Amino acid sequence: MGAGPAGLTAAYELSRHGIRSTVLEADPRFVGGLARTVEANGYRFDIGGHRFFSKSQEIEDLWTEILGDEMLSRERLSRIYYRNKYFDYPLKATNALLNMGPVETLRCALSYAWARIHPVKNPISLEDWVRNQFGYRLFSIFFKTYTEKVWGMSTKELSADWAAQRIKGLSLMAAVRSAILPQRFQRGGREAVIKTLIDRFRYPRLGPGQMWELVTARLRAAGNTVELGSCVVAIHHGDGRVRSVTVRTASGETREVSGTDFISTIPVRDLVGMLAPAASEPARQAAEKLRYRDFLSVAVVVNRETVFPDNWIYIHDPSVKVGRIQNFKNWSPAMVADLKKTGLGLEYFCFEGDGLWTMADAELVDLARDELASLRICRPDEVLSGTVIRMPKAYPVYDDVYKQRLKVIRDYLDQALPNLDLVGRNGMHHYNNQDHSMMTALLVARNIALGTSYDQWKVNTDAEYHEEARIDADDRSGRLVPTAIPVDDAA
Repeated sequence: MGAGPAGLTAAYELSRHGIRSTVLEADPRFVGGLARTVEANGYRFDIGGHRFFSKSQEIEDLWTEILGDEMLSRERLSRIYYRNKYFDYPLKATNALLNMGPVETLRCALSYAWARIHPVKNPISLEDWVRNQFGYRLFSIFFKTYTEKVWGMSTKELSADWAAQRIKGLSLMAAVRSAILPQRFQRGGREAVIKTLIDRFRYPRLGPGQMWELVTARLRAAGNTVELGSCVVAIHHGDGRVRSVTVRTASGETREVSGTDFISTIPVRDLVGMLAPAASEPARQAAEKLRYRDFLSVAVVVNRETVFPDNWIYIHDPSVKVGRIQNFKNWSPAMVADLKKTGLGLEYFCFEGDGLWTMADAELVDLARDELASLRICRPDEVLSGTVIRMPKAYPVYDDVYKQRLKVIRDYLDQALPNLDLVGRNGMHHYNNQDHSMMTALLVARNIALGTSYDQWKVNTDAEYHEEARIDADDRSGRLVPTAIPVDDAA
């Protein structure tokens, strides 16, 4: 259920083991979920920025297997726009010092020292966690405004789990080390790299959707089914197993699809609501209270050969609504139909049904045009065209009680429906990256194909299983081979 990275990876792994599957995708045109690539008039737009980098060599190898020479190696350039200045991100000491000035730099250093001497014990909120790692002054400058723009809620309401997961291992000292020493001179190699600070990554020539379009083609060629415009509306179960799902097609017709095993990437809140008979009352109540942040991207074509050199820019300026701007031509020149023009993606974070979400497409394009001018990126008349892409439930919210609610749901599903597995970001209500989603899907597919008992919830945010996620050199079965090497289990 779902043709995003997790759903398609599960089907691909099952196909490797000779097991055919059916993939059901609600979208009538695109596969890839959040990692799709939308095309408009020859210009291709990523839904957000999808760097292809993983600490799991198995995931890296899978990307290479699918894309081959179509996978580009890119240098990363990203900056923070704050108070009419651009700050390099990851941090570069000289740039930060010149932009902040010696007085503000000293204040940040003293604030950091104070935080190290007087840390918040047992940090609960994101604000507590980041303050401990950076000091309150740097937190307020570089984290608070942007984070609250993304989530639409106070950093005091967001769980520390989000920060610990997304920027695990990152602190002021780690950022300074990264600023002073190139990664090739830092100890620990690939496993020691903090993902937030990587300076090179891979990217498909035609955007991330190219990866999932190719996987879909391979699946179909091997006799599997990938149905677009097929929305799951009910999940039927009996005698402790899921038996079938009801699908509604783009034309409004409904039909049932049966199976022996079911893998869901559907948002957990929706999944529980689809169960027939209904889930237990505690599970339903817990699911109804899970929260999501929605997202829309205004993709515009700018009549300029060069706009800015970055892959993307974080916009910390509270005077505009845009949160991040992607320059897709700098990810891959093949993303634009005319090299004398540039494709930008302006990302807006919202809640489904609010003012931004319900704004007409033409108004959103006008908003993007005005904000690009306000940020002095281009003139309004240079924006030639625009396309709006809305993504509901793009980000599962980590509030202070999400873990308890998710546990209630997991306990119910594990006991009541053992042939229903949850994988991927929305499927697990886990704000993870593409590689993590793929690894959870690989494990579940291997459990089905090989009878193993890997727990996808023990995949950490570096896409590593708690024992070790790798294929042994002498093993051709496709199984993960446990070793005695412990790996941090952040999941």
